[in-house]
Amino acid sequence: MRMMEITSRLCKLKALKSVCMTACSLSLVICLSDANGAPLSLEKSEKQFQSQVKPFITKYCLDCHTGAEAEAGLGLEKYQSRDSIVEQREAWEKIVKRIQIQSMPPKDAGTLPTDKEREDVLAWFDDALYGVDCSGEIDPGRVTVRRLNRSEYNNTIRDLLGVDFEPAENFPSDDVGYGFDNIGDVLTLPPLLMEKYLDAAEEISEKAIFANTPDSYPWQKIKEKNFQKEGAVTIRKSGAGFHSRGTLAGKIELKQAGKYDFQIIAGSTAAGTEPAKMEVKLDGKLLKTFDVKEDRNSPGTFTMPEAVRLPEGKHVLTISFLNDFYDPKGPPNKRDRNLYVNEVAFKGPLGQLPADLPASHHKVITCTPGSGRSIHYCAEKIIREFATQAFRRPVSREEVAPVVELVEARVKSGRTFEQGIQVGLQAILVSPHFLFRIEGLQDPGSKSDSRTIAQYEIASRLSYFLWSSMPDQTLFDLAAQGRLHDRRTLQVQVKRMLEDPRSEAFVKNFAGQWLNLRNLDDLTPDPRKFRVFNSRLKADMRRETEEFFSYIMKEDRSVIEFINADYTFMNENLAKFYGNDKIKGDQFQKVSLDKSKRAGLITQASILTLTSNPGRTSPVKRGKWIMENILGTPPPAPPPNVPELEEAAGAKPNATLREQLALHRKIAGCAACHDQMDPLGLGFENFDAIGRWREKEGKHKIDSSGQLPSGQAFQSPVELIGILEEQKQGFCRSLAEKMLTYAIGRGVEYYDKCALDEITNNFTTRGYRFSALVTEIVTSDPFLKRQRGSHND
Repeated sequence: MRMMEITSRLCKLKALKSVCMTACSLSLVICLSDANGAPLSLEKSEKQFQSQVKPFITKYCLDCHTGAEAEAGLGLEKYQSRDSIVEQREAWEKIVKRIQIQSMPPKDAGTLPTDKEREDVLAWFDDALYGVDCSGEIDPGRVTVRRLNRSEYNNTIRDLLGVDFEPAENFPSDDVGYGFDNIGDVLTLPPLLMEKYLDAAEEISEKAIFANTPDSYPWQKIKEKNFQKEGAVTIRKSGAGFHSRGTLAGKIELKQAGKYDFQIIAGSTAAGTEPAKMEVKLDGKLLKTFDVKEDRNSPGTFTMPEAVRLPEGKHVLTISFLNDFYDPKGPPNKRDRNLYVNEVAFKGPLGQLPADLPASHHKVITCTPGSGRSIHYCAEKIIREFATQAFRRPVSREEVAPVVELVEARVKSGRTFEQGIQVGLQAILVSPHFLFRIEGLQDPGSKSDSRTIAQYEIASRLSYFLWSSMPDQTLFDLAAQGRLHDRRTLQVQVKRMLEDPRSEAFVKNFAGQWLNLRNLDDLTPDPRKFRVFNSRLKADMRRETEEFFSYIMKEDRSVIEFINADYTFMNENLAKFYGNDKIKGDQFQKVSLDKSKRAGLITQASILTLTSNPGRTSPVKRGKWIMENILGTPPPAPPPNVPELEEAAGAKPNATLREQLALHRKIAGCAACHDQMDPLGLGFENFDAIGRWREKEGKHKIDSSGQLPSGQAFQSPVELIGILEEQKQGFCRSLAEKMLTYAIGRGVEYYDKCALDEITNNFTTRGYRFSALVTEIVTSDPFLKRQRGSHND
């Protein structure tokens, strides 16, 4: 059944008027629209404004919202036509929310509109602000050119080069828009971040590519276990002490033949007239005898006069103390001459590539000059291949030519070829074509008003949506074959990508922000009241919710299980916290729930802790979280100068939290929102501020019963969850809107109504499956198209 039909039927039931209004808001479906769902004509809409809406505003709003003294600075007398309303769409969207939840006009106003008046006005606003004719060509919107955020940067570097570190951890935090940190409009590029990009590019190139210079060979220490002693030698972790004549022999195994340098860090205690003498031999052949004049507390570094050419295999480096001396009658600090060796190390093979080069080096350096291959040829080949991957699209010779010239100039200045490529990589990694997702460069001329984005752009949208990283070779190949416009191909790719380990990024970044899990890091419940709470428990709480989300995603379960699932995931530590002593070990396991107490996301400790205050529960926060994340009807911001709950409840300090909230609702301007939020939050009062089940709070027995504005009553958290489950259509649309926002990197606009209708209708008819939701998003117009002429504004 289509959502519009469901909503229309709900609208006809007088007992469910509040459900109707909520459903209308969620689905942007016009309850009182034409039979075919098309928006009203402009002429008809203007007539309704003059006959219904303007009189409503005059009668119920202008007493408070007129002239220079208008409440909250909101003067409404200037709105005299439909066009004047639409021109201020964002402002009126906020006003309409107030009308919808009946906080405007306030309940203490002298005259209040009837239900019929309110419903008719809301229907008109729904049409005027959101009405779109879905039978014609739809505006797919435009996305501001998007900078890679920190997570995307780290993941892209990982997949591009295989370098195992996270350079973006030192970048400034990304701004958030519409609840997510991948929104193009807020991802600016401040000067500090550009400096960080330059530093990161240099560090990445040096880690990824072996520079092939003497300094690029790391010193390899001979480990303590590879030393043997002869004579008066003591071996410790900090080195070896020669207390008399003796020899220290270190075993070395070389994987490659070539030239090697050796160095010894050593010091001595002085006695007599000559310094300690240290003899160094390699495989029995004398390399050099050193005079060690440095004190043991300030040791010196002793290097062989020249590199030694050695075959691969096993070798022995021996260090001997030749001139032990002891004078019991000498000065106190010059009676005993001893030698102390702190470290023995070698490096090489110098002048040739080591056998254990990082995989990133082989991935980038696919050509080396010599055997008929010039520096220019190899540089162009390497840079073209790397830039194609880094820019996530084919590149032209003109684009790579300046970078190739940079590499050649570096080599001509005396640097190695590898050092030249390092500089070339740095140039690519600070290019806007790497740092930003720029679209529209590959499209041929088009005469249509809206354009389907290019194949490689679809590949990038897919990969950054589901992996927060660059496309893999499969996506690149499909783009080259021109197959990413095909719905069946996209459906197959969605399932493949969701099953891939890289989809863990979707759990961390989408679920982490949708459910506010990232905020857990900043929360610290009162340690005096909640001694059991610690950093390990906090991490396990977050992991439970992530494992739960990941299971629904990878097993392609119904998204309704986010609300009503009778299972969760625990390890032993978290299970003990929940009162379950059957789970053992640190691994998270799927666990069946006692559905008389817990079900779905809302009763998980992470969510319950997030929606609490440090010292107590917060029904208001919990109700607000449910309205935002489950019902998709976030309440407006509270009016200014409203006192906090504690201040409002000061007159009755021994009251229960329920009684204190009742006092708070008596404050002007508070009742409308709290009438909706408070019952939702109070329904979960059986859970304390860190998510433990309880029957009492102090001496007061917990009362988790309540009644919603719709008239639906409940006696326990699970009964309330059952009521919320009935609102699954609204939840599905809310989830679709959140996920579409994350996928396209912009806020959902009124003209996205048709796409959201289609996404929600199609995936709900396919069993509410997770992959069906994702597939509908990636095959939607906002994902596959953009406004004509919007080459990433």
